[in-house]
Amino acid sequence: MSVRTVLQHADITRALTRISHEILESNRGSDDLVILGIPTRGVTLANRISAIIESVDSAVIPAGALDVTMYRDDLAQNPTRPTRPTDIPHGGIDGKTVVLVDDVLYSGRTIRAALDALGDLGRPRAVRLAVLVDRGHREFPIRADFVGKNLPSSMEERINVRLEEIDGVDEVTIG
Repeated sequence: MSVRTVLQHADITRALTRISHEILESNRGSDDLVILGIPTRGVTLANRISAIIESVDSAVIPAGALDVTMYRDDLAQNPTRPTRPTDIPHGGIDGKTVVLVDDVLYSGRTIRAALDALGDLGRPRAVRLAVLVDRGHREFPIRADFVGKNLPSSMEERINVRLEEIDGVDEVTIG
């Protein structure tokens, strides 16, 4: 199966800029907004979105990381999954609008785990979901509020997100 690039650096930047503006619009500004990325690439995307919102709204937007490893329902099949640090910004999440950020939305299981993890950390006013790529094939009734690109795919195809900060290049490939 051949691998093709579906998003390059400029496409990813445009998608994240659009998502950032949509977050601001739906939240009616940046008040009480917290952005939490799901490791690994979701954290990088969350930091980028936070920086874009800060440049547009001139407000500091807290960004952090939410590790969902111990909340996953597939630990029995993959027990060696490494945990990553959870980093909740100062001020916590109680009463805030939390935007969860991930690179690819697929079955919805990671987001279900993230919602469980959030419940142990506090009680947000609202939770929204931003993803760079929505590939379909949901197993849970979960829908992203902000999507960079809808990328219908077969279950046999693999979508790879590479980001400059981690992989040395910005691209999304499918193959």
